[in-house]
Amino acid sequence: MEATDHAREGDPLKRGEDGAEAGTASQGTELKKRSCKENFGLSKLTHWRTGVFFLSLFLCLIIVFAFSFIIPCPVRPQYLSTWNRTYSEAASYDFLGIEHASDDKVMDVVFVYKSTEGTQNFTCTGSGLPSPCVILSAVDGTDGETLWERPLSPEFHWAQCGLEKKMGRNWDCLVSHADGITAVDKRTAFLAMQTILSLLQTQLVLLSGKTGDQIGSTVILDSIEKANHLLHRTAGGSYYVLLQKDTGLYGLSLKRIAAKAGVAAGLQDDKRWEKQAVATSGFVPIYESDSVRHVLTKDESDDKTKFVVVSETEVAVVDARKLLLLWRHNTSSVLGLPSFGHFNKDNVLDVVIQEDIGNNTKRIAILDGKSGGVLWEVDLLASPNSPRPASIHTTNSVSVFMFWGVFSSQATSSVPLAEDRRSYMLHPLYSKVLLESTNVNDHIISFKATLMERGRHAAYILLTGPASEEADATVVLCKRKLKQDVPSSKVLPIGTEPELETDEEIKEAFNRLRFSDL
Repeated sequence: MEATDHAREGDPLKRGEDGAEAGTASQGTELKKRSCKENFGLSKLTHWRTGVFFLSLFLCLIIVFAFSFIIPCPVRPQYLSTWNRTYSEAASYDFLGIEHASDDKVMDVVFVYKSTEGTQNFTCTGSGLPSPCVILSAVDGTDGETLWERPLSPEFHWAQCGLEKKMGRNWDCLVSHADGITAVDKRTAFLAMQTILSLLQTQLVLLSGKTGDQIGSTVILDSIEKANHLLHRTAGGSYYVLLQKDTGLYGLSLKRIAAKAGVAAGLQDDKRWEKQAVATSGFVPIYESDSVRHVLTKDESDDKTKFVVVSETEVAVVDARKLLLLWRHNTSSVLGLPSFGHFNKDNVLDVVIQEDIGNNTKRIAILDGKSGGVLWEVDLLASPNSPRPASIHTTNSVSVFMFWGVFSSQATSSVPLAEDRRSYMLHPLYSKVLLESTNVNDHIISFKATLMERGRHAAYILLTGPASEEADATVVLCKRKLKQDVPSSKVLPIGTEPELETDEEIKEAFNRLRFSDL
């Protein structure tokens, strides 16, 4: 008992001693901790971390503010869905070039017309040229305003734009007129060169791309007349001139031509082509026919170029690398030039042709690019002055096709009138119907369907005016957005099998189209 009581009486003193000891220990620990932090600078490091955090936050806010208010976002160019340019007392030609002639992202239109004066306060006589003269004009693709004009001496023969710019060349378009060739810069209308030519027979002349001066002497091939020519670059990098003769299509090495002109140009021959060349003349037979009308190149990729040869009664495709005939399609009569597009999804360009089948009727046929078989066809009344078919590629790996004529059930008679002409659109995924737009009464000089911006803004350009180049009448250049015709168009079924979708669903499918570059 006493021992227990003694212990209880001593407890407060003991607890006091223990508390003092504990307090002394805790104070020592805190001193140790403080001394460690001070020794290692941890307190200062914490302040630095806080400062860096707020500095990073401040920089982020500055960047967000700059991108939101100071740095402007890319602005898409504003354009009119439809515009028209009218040229009174003028005539025009079958040429439309789609080029970047301004600094915006919308393609512009280059064309040629004939008049006594231009739209930018100049006259032909004031420019020292005969009146009327040829006027090369560039029109803004956004609103149809004139960008520049360049008067040239008459008469107009041909023009070509879309030439890829190489090093040392400061021009984009070539115009053949009067008795020479003029090279023009597409942005400034600067005349890079003018060359006078006097060719009385079938001759080849080499011109400097920088100055336009003739290089070497004139080359006379032979006495056989050449209908046309085309410059081709083989897969190995050699250049050949494709010549249309009365016996077919032939190639001639540019190296051989330069040697005859007395020019050492550092060119080379293609070994595969030269194996098939005729030893005496150097001509390389590509396709033999007595009625070759047109030759076009169909570029699938860098090493898969094909020649499309059009004669009076057939269309043939030749492998440009191996010079082998891939396929031939026989017809009654081919009308005009073929065009290309993707009807199926095999990534091979298909060929669109127009055939004359008699009784004022033509057949629009889409031929398989691989085999030449008919993928799709329709018969239309062959209205006069109908342009060649066209197409625009879409993101669905197919193309939208556009062609002209009169659907037989829509015609007022079996003989279409000159002003009875309509345009039709074909969607390969809805191939049992056509979309018919409003009638075009004016005489069509040239027509082209294209993308006005990269990957978007599909439109067609229409150039109308007098049928004769000598007539002084009204010339109209018109741009119209492709989808703008969809709401007012009529859905026409073709064939016996009905389309499962309604007219509204088909129009909506056209409206949902997104376009792309090949």
